[in-house]
Amino acid sequence: MDLMKQVQENVDLLSQIGSDPTGGMTRLLYSKSWLEAQQAVKAKLEEIGMETRFDGIGNLFGRIEGSELPEETILSGSHIDTVVNGGTLDGQFGVIAAYLAVQYLVEKHGQPRRSLEVISMAEEEGSRFPTVFWGSKNFVNEAKPEDVKDIADSKGVKFVDAMRECGFDFIPAEEQKLRDDIKAFIEIHIEQGNVLENEGLQVGVVNSIAGQRRYTITLSGQANHAGTTPMGYRKDTVYCFSKICSEAIERAKTLGDPLVLTFGKVEPKPNTVNVVPGETLFTIDCRHTDNETLKSFTTDLEAFMTDTANEMGIDINIDLWMDEEPVPMDEEIVQTIEKVVKEQGMNYRVMHSGAGHDAQIIAPHYPTAMIFTPSINGISHNPAEETKLEDLVEGVKALAGTLYELAY
Repeated sequence: MDLMKQVQENVDLLSQIGSDPTGGMTRLLYSKSWLEAQQAVKAKLEEIGMETRFDGIGNLFGRIEGSELPEETILSGSHIDTVVNGGTLDGQFGVIAAYLAVQYLVEKHGQPRRSLEVISMAEEEGSRFPTVFWGSKNFVNEAKPEDVKDIADSKGVKFVDAMRECGFDFIPAEEQKLRDDIKAFIEIHIEQGNVLENEGLQVGVVNSIAGQRRYTITLSGQANHAGTTPMGYRKDTVYCFSKICSEAIERAKTLGDPLVLTFGKVEPKPNTVNVVPGETLFTIDCRHTDNETLKSFTTDLEAFMTDTANEMGIDINIDLWMDEEPVPMDEEIVQTIEKVVKEQGMNYRVMHSGAGHDAQIIAPHYPTAMIFTPSINGISHNPAEETKLEDLVEGVKALAGTLYELAY
């Protein structure tokens, strides 16, 4: 089996489904291109001898029964949806790598002792509807129909209508059972950062997924005339924001990696040249792999922001709307992956993931780990998203070696 040829051909094949004129990919949950892609993956799984099925909401599974322990399953895969105008590797490479790894193993070693299964998850990105991880949350029985039954996309199409138009529906209550056969889940994914590339490495062995805390903060001062309001009499919310932002970033740099802090959105009002801004809304995204450090840093930051606003006579509203704890990967599987890449002579490092992945939803339920391949210039969620073909192939080899250790 020519892995280099197979990886290129399969990435090219799936990348045609949902390609947009800009050169990027737009394949949104329950769209025509989404359904076409799932059907294309289904055909590929059947082509390599896997039995296929969809669950109620559109997760696709391909399975090869184990010869000695068929009731124990080793699972691999990722999500099939994309962001709007995204790249050709985020998500779908994890699906492609999983079925190519299974094909490689079966051709070389025959039937596995444990069952091997590939999953192409319906959705992870939240790009069409205001919901995320719809695929993995249904897989682990965490999804709730009431969370999506009343939501719609930007064009007013209701979630439920789009799902049913594709031939799917909510999983019946009597079928909502957590599977007891899954012994391991391994997800391979592009890094979506530049650590591996900068360090000249081929593979990342992921040992944890960072926790996240996200805030929306509103500063309320007083809008006033820019020419007639002396500096000492102003309640300038942009000035207050600038003091908060500068000090917070300095604190983050002092604490150092792996903490990251981002002020991604800033909206001053009235946002015009000759008025002192009376209100400023901004967001904070803070991530760390240790939950106590994450909470300690952000709690101190909340107190600092409050004190700063109070000193300037400005009201502050702090809304913590996301509080996700870090998710550790399974130590035994991490060690297995590390053993495999060492034996194959790959350049690698053990690292955390700063981005969220389906693996973080699955890990609390089943032993889980991840493998990263390098991202050129760290670019993702962008038509320029790219990984060297040889690095993608090394990733498939690392995954195949891990599945061999676990299933054979």
